[in-house]
Amino acid sequence: MTSLIRNAWYVAAWSTDIDDELRRFIILNEPVLLFRRSDGGVAALEDRCPHRLLPLSKGKRIGDAVQCGYHGLTFGADGICTRVPGQDKIPQSAFVTAYPIVEQHGIVWIWMGDPERADPARIFTLPQFTDPRWHAHHGDALHIESNYLNVAENLVDPAHVSFVHPTTLGNAASENVPVHVSTEGPAITAWRWIRDAEPIGFFKAFGDFTGNVDRWHYYHLYAPSIAVIDFGSADVADQIAEDDRDAGNRIFALHFMTPVTENYTIDRWMHLRNTAVETAEASEKIDAMFRIAFAEDKAILEAVHQEEQAPPKRRPIRIAIDRGPMVYRKRISEMVERERTDDASAETNGSFVYHD
Repeated sequence: MTSLIRNAWYVAAWSTDIDDELRRFIILNEPVLLFRRSDGGVAALEDRCPHRLLPLSKGKRIGDAVQCGYHGLTFGADGICTRVPGQDKIPQSAFVTAYPIVEQHGIVWIWMGDPERADPARIFTLPQFTDPRWHAHHGDALHIESNYLNVAENLVDPAHVSFVHPTTLGNAASENVPVHVSTEGPAITAWRWIRDAEPIGFFKAFGDFTGNVDRWHYYHLYAPSIAVIDFGSADVADQIAEDDRDAGNRIFALHFMTPVTENYTIDRWMHLRNTAVETAEASEKIDAMFRIAFAEDKAILEAVHQEEQAPPKRRPIRIAIDRGPMVYRKRISEMVERERTDDASAETNGSFVYHD
């Protein structure tokens, strides 16, 4: 059974990726054509002509319409066929799906599910996006040959950083520090503080710390596929409280995971920071360190996914740090089940009287 959730907002692209050209993307196993209309908005169409199935991205634009490159059927930005060369009548079945699109904060969001449920208010955001004391910077699109569930679980797992990222995001000081987990509310959250310890490589290079620091990792995972990692450091002498993290050198690393197929995920990552907000050099330095760390994640995740394709020899074990991932898998299963069935339980039925 599929693990892909359709009724959710996914990042289709950064705004800077979309221009007047016809560009093909695969999202949730579906081919999608994206291009920027003449009014500046983004059009998203099923990238498959209903006649002979040629991708419309291999055709050409005629104003805000797209002409198929095989037999010239033409479709508006709303997906409706406006012309069939050689005949006057346009078949009712001559259309392609047009997907809801919302563009904000330099991000193009797409809804692949039931269009009646595409509520823009459900799109992920943070107040720091519009706070002048913070700087937002888009990073890259990391292509990972792995199911998105594994990618997402990695992003609610502070314990792995000591071993996978020993020179960038972690070090040995945190290996045995307990991880706290909360599954209340919309996000699954795992966190820990490492007090009076050597700064990690990231903050040695970026934060200019020379002595020991108090540092934190808060991993927030929003099903199905958005993760926010709140991490930072402060000088030990500052003795900052857990709820006073803005007083330290604080960064939000945002991960927007878009499932391409069951076996392929694009992780578009960016960051928000409360320091060096006017310095482009800081963005470049942070990007360089993230690229090293995320390449380390990619190698691990692709190796795990490859082994998962082999026949299992034994049941995998679960340990204490797996609480967050286990709850995440349960939430995904529930979301899949809700999409797989039609809930008519709210309708009045005199055969059942509930006393709950």
